[in-house]
Amino acid sequence: MSAQRRFHFISGLPRAGTTLLAAILNQNPRFRAGMTSPVADIMGVVMAEASSKNDFAFDVTDEQRVAMLRGLVENFYAVDTRAEAVFDMSRLWCSRMGLLNTLFPGVKVVACVRQLAWVLDSMERLVLKQPVSVSKVFRFDTNTTVYSRIEALTDPRGMVGFAYQATKEAFYGEHARDHLLLLTYESLVRDPEAAMRSVYRFLGEPWFEHDFDDIAYSADEFDARVGMPGLHAVRARVEAVERAPVLPREVFGRFANEAFWADPKNNVNQVTIV
Repeated sequence: MSAQRRFHFISGLPRAGTTLLAAILNQNPRFRAGMTSPVADIMGVVMAEASSKNDFAFDVTDEQRVAMLRGLVENFYAVDTRAEAVFDMSRLWCSRMGLLNTLFPGVKVVACVRQLAWVLDSMERLVLKQPVSVSKVFRFDTNTTVYSRIEALTDPRGMVGFAYQATKEAFYGEHARDHLLLLTYESLVRDPEAAMRSVYRFLGEPWFEHDFDDIAYSADEFDARVGMPGLHAVRARVEAVERAPVLPREVFGRFANEAFWADPKNNVNQVTIV
């Protein structure tokens, strides 16, 4: 593995362009990017076992913890030596900005965001496409309604609720100014080249000419395993698609004004927003 290998991190909301961003980045032969990896979850287990949860952890120093956790990331990707820069994706990273900066000083995190009402609408659209099956996202519960599904998703421990709160924490946190970029779904699909040039500038990576009309990515096995085919589907061409919401009007309206990043008064840390 090259000593010059760089690690960047992708986080943010589901259904907000994270997989699309990874698919675009993966066109660059110098990069390796993919869907959510298990690294952040494995790291959480190691952190717990190196804490007072383990009776023998009193003999583990902070320096050892840093070395182990940084090694997890480095060694997870050590088998593939081709990439100069690796992008690891997890919704957990926005909740671990301080940890990431400790492990990789100067770290850069790209958080994908989207109007929350449309995130939830996109999730419900996936549900409606599978009337004869049920998803792990809702704990395989067959007795749900659109209302209970929205409550489950937006719960603080739910798929959307946790990611939203984690992104908000990162946005208002002490590491936001220099280490966080918010990439809006709307910008990415409406003007992908301009959006990606901003991402490259933020990361300090030399520009690569991407083909936004021929994006290739699939995670069919994972999507089928969680009972939500299409969860990580990426259209070949990057473009904005206008559509009417499938959520009930009152549900859609309830979340229509939750884009905290859209109000300049909230951006006290001067986070780069694209």
